[in-house]
Amino acid sequence: MRATALYGAVAAGGFRRYATYGTATAAGVFTNTVFGFILACTYVALWDERPGLGGYDQSQALTFIWVSQGLLTAVALMGGGFQEEIQERVRTGDIAVDLYRPADLQMWWLAGDLGRAGFQLMGRGVVPLTAGALVFDLALPADPLRWLLFLVSVFLGVLVSFALRYLLGLAAFWLMDGAGINMMATVVAVFFSGMLLPLSVFPGGFGEFVRVLPWSAMLQVPLDVLLGKGAGAGAAAGAFAFQAAWALGLLGLGRLLQSAATRKVVVQGG
Repeated sequence: MRATALYGAVAAGGFRRYATYGTATAAGVFTNTVFGFILACTYVALWDERPGLGGYDQSQALTFIWVSQGLLTAVALMGGGFQEEIQERVRTGDIAVDLYRPADLQMWWLAGDLGRAGFQLMGRGVVPLTAGALVFDLALPADPLRWLLFLVSVFLGVLVSFALRYLLGLAAFWLMDGAGINMMATVVAVFFSGMLLPLSVFPGGFGEFVRVLPWSAMLQVPLDVLLGKGAGAGAAAGAFAFQAAWALGLLGLGRLLQSAATRKVVVQGG
């Protein structure tokens, strides 16, 4: 019970922390909206030439664009966030203070990141989607259950995103400077998540390969749940199982890496 209250307070603190940056949030909303219009116009031209590309009609493709713009910061596709803070704390040695806290390191950062994601979903997600819906014909579902399933999928996508970024943060124990690996991770996430194009557009074996990678769980899968791709609730359950499997596997890998990093700190610190 005390642990639940502790991590709940950390999550609430993460929410409040990002809520204080009103100017940055407004700038982010503007950027996401403008970028959404650029991509939407590109998609209109592309789907005019190739109707039904990737199994989406034009309305669904535009929905994919605008909802993905709303999720962009919530699932941290462009990087940023806590992993850079971990890397800096490793560089300065302040990570030793974190390890002395009466709380699990991974759970501490996860709680804070869930608070961040909750704010970003509301603070930077609603306005771009609303702007897109006012200008374009979007295939947004009217069924509240579909939206509930979508939110569950988004939550699982955030877990996968956290697990990947936690590994990046811990890598600083060995690399000391995370700038290079962060840049590489951002490029990979943008390409393999479906941010630029739905992954179903990629042909053949390569398309099948990218759809089973963890980055697809962050964006492509939640969008397909929202758009009702597959066979209703059964398809949603399969999507959840796919996301949960990646989340648990990557979180477990993070626990192992955390244990190795802790031993490294002890050895170096005496």
